[in-house]
Amino acid sequence: MPHPSNDPPPLPKHVALFLDFDGTLAPLAQRPDEVRVPDWVIPSLTRLQVALRGAIAIVSGRSIASLDALLDPLILPAAGAHGAERRDAQGKIESRARPLPAAIRTCAAALAARHEGLLLELKPGGLALHFRLRHELEPVCRAELSRALEGLVGPERVWTLQQGHEVWEVRQHAISKGSAVEAFLAEGEFGGRTPVFVGDDASDEDGFRAVQAAGGFGVRVGCGHTVARYRLADPQDVAAWLGAAAGGVSKQTCERGAT
Repeated sequence: MPHPSNDPPPLPKHVALFLDFDGTLAPLAQRPDEVRVPDWVIPSLTRLQVALRGAIAIVSGRSIASLDALLDPLILPAAGAHGAERRDAQGKIESRARPLPAAIRTCAAALAARHEGLLLELKPGGLALHFRLRHELEPVCRAELSRALEGLVGPERVWTLQQGHEVWEVRQHAISKGSAVEAFLAEGEFGGRTPVFVGDDASDEDGFRAVQAAGGFGVRVGCGHTVARYRLADPQDVAAWLGAAAGGVSKQTCERGAT
């Protein structure tokens, strides 16, 4: 598995850009509702939205409603809850979310009630159990959620456990950030472009695989093993790289318009 340390190149001329949110555009916080959006994010994404003619999407574990609230007044194509819901470039939202099995919800709720500091976040088609305030509970969360998943039978056996930054998430096995990227690339606004995915977490690895299989490249933010070809250190580095990219693609757009 590659361990990239090199900075990503400038964005390709005709790029389809996919961005994670937490840990990529905005620094992580103790709780999801405490995240603060840096001042650069909305202006840079607005410029890129225009320059890329709409070929930019947020692909996040958050719900689309949460992303819209954080990026207000900017509305972008988005995949929320790791792809369980998706809004295309025309604004149409489709949901692939299935009801979470009662046994999984009950298990996670009991853990959060029993251990102060654990935070349960219910999502469309899944949940997240954050242990950022109680690191020692990571193995407990993993073991209990795994046991609950193993107890599922029949058509309920479509759920999987995935680790993120100080969080265990339960999501549908067939749905991922990679499948969301593939759905976007099948649409006119994104198709025929070089896809680039930027993310910081284990859930973003599927996104990196999807864009690299389509001839583009992934950019991992922060440390950790990754299949991405490039790496940036933190959201500040993302800010600098995207800021330069926003200026570069804007210039290319103006030059094409002048010819």
